[in-house]
Amino acid sequence: MELENLFEKYTGCRPEETSLLSASGSNRKYWRLTGGGCSLIGAEGTDARENRAFVALSEHFRGKGVNVPEVLAVSDDGMAYLQEDLGRESLYDAVASGRQTGEYSEKEMALLTKVISQLPDIQFLGAEGLDFNVCWPEPEFGRRLVTADLNYFKYCFLKTTGVSFNEVRLEDDFSRLASELLSENQTAFMYRDFQARNVMLKDGMPYFIDFQGGMRGPIYYDLASFVWQARAGYPDEFRRSLVDAYMGALGKYVPVDAKAFNKRLGLFVLFRTLQVLGAYGFRGKFERKPHFLESIPYAIANLRSVLDCVPEGCGYLRSVLESVALLPQDGRPEAAGTAAQERQRQPVQPSEAGLEVLVTSFSFRKGLPEDPSDNGGGYVFDCRALPNPGKYEYYRQFTGMDREVEDFFIDKPEMPHFLESVFSLADAHVRRFLDRGFTHMMISFGCTGGQHRSVYCAERTARHLAQEFGVRVRLVHREQNVTKIY
Repeated sequence: MELENLFEKYTGCRPEETSLLSASGSNRKYWRLTGGGCSLIGAEGTDARENRAFVALSEHFRGKGVNVPEVLAVSDDGMAYLQEDLGRESLYDAVASGRQTGEYSEKEMALLTKVISQLPDIQFLGAEGLDFNVCWPEPEFGRRLVTADLNYFKYCFLKTTGVSFNEVRLEDDFSRLASELLSENQTAFMYRDFQARNVMLKDGMPYFIDFQGGMRGPIYYDLASFVWQARAGYPDEFRRSLVDAYMGALGKYVPVDAKAFNKRLGLFVLFRTLQVLGAYGFRGKFERKPHFLESIPYAIANLRSVLDCVPEGCGYLRSVLESVALLPQDGRPEAAGTAAQERQRQPVQPSEAGLEVLVTSFSFRKGLPEDPSDNGGGYVFDCRALPNPGKYEYYRQFTGMDREVEDFFIDKPEMPHFLESVFSLADAHVRRFLDRGFTHMMISFGCTGGQHRSVYCAERTARHLAQEFGVRVRLVHREQNVTKIY
């Protein structure tokens, strides 16, 4: 492995442990390499130009006093490099409680405010003396990239929804929207993926990572990306507070007219929301990564809040987006069908069903789970052929109920293919049991330790059956001693 060779060359010893780190929407892979009392992060990219952009930008930002990781060694072909290890806590992790409950603590809000207040430093100090020709894939955010992002939305999301539209009229409004977005001169550095996952916390200080896609561009884009991140769920008042904190920090570099600034920001929140829906559509509906499918309702909720930001002269675009905003939770309209088919798709109310499905995760090492109903009906699925996060040290602290394990399976196509087969069998079985008036059914998932794969599959299956049929589902993670009722 090239990263291990780089580690040895830099430190003088071979790494004692190499652990794959969790990734999200990127094709890049990150590893933590440790040995000889040293811990470094290794990155492997698919494009040497992208890697070179990160290396050059990191060196430039550090020279300007911006907190970014130091690049320590680069492979001869530019496909891999080592960087400083900033620790294990991201801003995303630090505000997890607020994201999950929708109620952010004072500590979480103070931390988020601290980070957004440093964004103007990256944008303006980062732009000082920077040769934007080092940026990848373009030196500047221009019409080609705006058009690409709008088409990303059209082809990867809008066309999958079944919403009808006139392509020529939509393209005309896309062109008008692009002109509005690019109507101001751009002199700042645009991070392009400024979000909580890309901020690490080291000794209480924010450090910024994954800026390799940055370029010269509008400052509003990064603010919109951070404050309107789809799943963050910031309350409106707190969003306003974050924007105010940013504008206060921005005043060090340029005069700020709050009214004009907020109007223009709304335009970029709209644009960023369309780009995000395109990304969720591609990653979720084409690459079949469940986390992105689950994020679509959050992005549609954001879209509903910014429909008034569609510029004048783009009335057709607004009408299309209003149709999108009315879509159900999964971003798809109800399919047409016969009355019988429609009735079949309607969830059965628990009081009518009389069926309880027991879904269990377990370790094969400890034997099959017992069937308390003595009914013997259902399935046992073996998850041991699926990719195993337990092979990596980082994931051993988590279970299939944790977001970190969900993220692990995002880019593993084996998992959605497996669950698709499971759901097909389970759905047919549940329908037949309901027709025959059965009261108990059992579905079990086993893996080696009963911690990651089986737990993840049991969680997904329990939720699916409860939502699809409205039956009572009892979920038991035997090795975790956890029981849930749906």
